[in-house]
Amino acid sequence: MTLLDKFAVAAEIRENLESGGHDPTRVVIDEILSPTEGMVEGRLTILAGTNNYLGMTFDPACIEAGRRAIETMGTGTTGSRMANGSYAAHAALEDEIADFFGMQYAMVFSTGYAANLGMLTALCGRKDTVLLDADAHASLYDGCAMSGANVFRFRHNDVESLDKRLQRLGEAARDCLVVVEGLYSVMGDIAPLAGMVEITHRHGALILVDEAHSLGVFGERGCGVAEQEGVLDQVDFVVGTFSKTLGAMGGFCASPHAELELVRYVSRPFIFTASSSPATVASTHEALRQLRQRPELRRDIWDNAHRLYDGLKSGGFEVGPRVSPVVAVRLGDKEHAVRFWNALLEAGVYTNLMIPPASPDRHSYLRCSVSAAHRPEQIDRIVEAFTEVNSLVAQ
Repeated sequence: MTLLDKFAVAAEIRENLESGGHDPTRVVIDEILSPTEGMVEGRLTILAGTNNYLGMTFDPACIEAGRRAIETMGTGTTGSRMANGSYAAHAALEDEIADFFGMQYAMVFSTGYAANLGMLTALCGRKDTVLLDADAHASLYDGCAMSGANVFRFRHNDVESLDKRLQRLGEAARDCLVVVEGLYSVMGDIAPLAGMVEITHRHGALILVDEAHSLGVFGERGCGVAEQEGVLDQVDFVVGTFSKTLGAMGGFCASPHAELELVRYVSRPFIFTASSSPATVASTHEALRQLRQRPELRRDIWDNAHRLYDGLKSGGFEVGPRVSPVVAVRLGDKEHAVRFWNALLEAGVYTNLMIPPASPDRHSYLRCSVSAAHRPEQIDRIVEAFTEVNSLVAQ
């Protein structure tokens, strides 16, 4: 047994994924033509699995903001936020995020993954407890594990299960952090945040909500599911990413607690990595302005979400429990899902393959993420391709 022998398992996984023709984890988009189209192996391909919810990656104002930032501030900061890597642009973005969420404090991290790791490892330690939704994202699981806290899962989106967990903690609930997401990224279901926030605070605990997939999509102002549920002002920590709705790269945390300013001194993922580049910060800041000024983008994405969800459901596919910008189609075993994904790609539609253990319930899914930039005819073509492939793969 050598250090490298453990990769035999990874080699087997790769072999299974390649059995259908392409490895879904190694698709190369040779040319990006727009937020919704690209070239893959010489084929014009509809991009239905990019999380580019508002189509901001090609927004002219965002592109121009990034260009100006490179010309005036250079290509990178070459340092961490604790050294030379805090520019006026980083501070201005933090102020904008705090104002957007109606909270007093905000921090910007280099990635959404770093934001989750940075917040969880700073907030929680070995004497603390984390109650984590069973279907939470891997970054939340990783942050909890790295914190050293006592971590207990509760049943997905189950308010009663959360309440029972908190009751068992008794007085220790005051040293507990509840961790949930707003919109879950596999099935497209949302958390019952009103009940979860009430129960969490009743027991004296704090709650962190990851709005990575719901930012810009849910709520009157696009603040996410907490805003839609009417409890944004009661959430202790909101985390999220710039790499989806805002079309860039980075992460954030917003909070009404002044202690968030002290997280800067103890969060290793914040301290020991280079800060976001000037172009990234500038395009993100402009995308956030666009989100705030153009509510029609939310109307467009919801129109497209309904069109895709209803089309697939009418076609006999088993989709998620509700309409959302994340539309998942449940398939059979891994092998069937891999064949289906490959056939869709050959038909000019790129989706995300979700198989165990990445999927929440040991089933396999093809996930579509809808964009405000998708044209109606593209949505219709996605539905048509699913129907065509279903007939082929079933034979």
